[in-house]
Amino acid sequence: MTHKAGFVSIVGKPNAGKSTLMNALVGEKMSIITPKAQTTRHRILGIVNEDTYQIVFSDTPGVIKPNYGLQESMMGMVNDSLVDADIILFVTDINERYDESDIVGKLQNHASPIAVVVNKIDTSSQEEVLAKIQYWQDLLKPKAIFAASAKLGHNVESINHFILENLPEHPAYYDKDALTDRTERFFVSEIIREKVFKLYEKEIPYSTEIIITAFKEEPTINRISAEIIVERDSQKNILIGKAGEMLKKVGTYARKDIEEFLQKKVFLEMFVKVIPDWRNRKNYLKKFGYED
Repeated sequence: MTHKAGFVSIVGKPNAGKSTLMNALVGEKMSIITPKAQTTRHRILGIVNEDTYQIVFSDTPGVIKPNYGLQESMMGMVNDSLVDADIILFVTDINERYDESDIVGKLQNHASPIAVVVNKIDTSSQEEVLAKIQYWQDLLKPKAIFAASAKLGHNVESINHFILENLPEHPAYYDKDALTDRTERFFVSEIIREKVFKLYEKEIPYSTEIIITAFKEEPTINRISAEIIVERDSQKNILIGKAGEMLKKVGTYARKDIEEFLQKKVFLEMFVKVIPDWRNRKNYLKKFGYED
């Protein structure tokens, strides 16, 4: 019996719905999903295993023009995922305009099979959907185009069939019981970061980083300590809130999701720490896992 295995890179602009599609295809919540753009900062692998195949999905940060060191590192992850890709899913919001040619230029010259996923079609008319499909057909001439709604699960199964048809013959890259290349500590930090994105406005979420400083597993409870890194004292004050109310709210929501994720009781303590301009400082970017 032949076995198939390959890397499927999911790329697109922020807020195109890449993470929602990734989670739908993997069947697990691997990437954080919020209404705000640029929530994905790392390249996250989600692995689907069956007897005859292994699909390694790669969710990448949204494609942007980088303005500081952190964003440059994020775009490096996007480029790395394209180099590795056996199949590329280019996810684009039905309403998006692609003025910059950077990612499109890379895709036009790529040897791997490409499928364009025109996402969020539930927000548009049939005429708009057909016009967008024609636009991408003329511009990229991909192997397939799917009109989809990852949020509603529309056409996710068809995308999966396309992947299986184009997956190369290869032994499995990861153990058959692996779901991801990331640790529990990583997903705990992502859950906390998701709550920060959902509960705070403006620049606060983009200036924060979550570091798990302790992760102690006991028979009946996991004791977790986390630092929320910000760039300014004013951001620290906003994060903590009056009498610590806002930080308490983050902790309550995060602990509930972490317990669901780990299937275990959790004691969570969080501290806020100021590191000025950490997003531009290479030593901190490396320490936080953004630089090789």
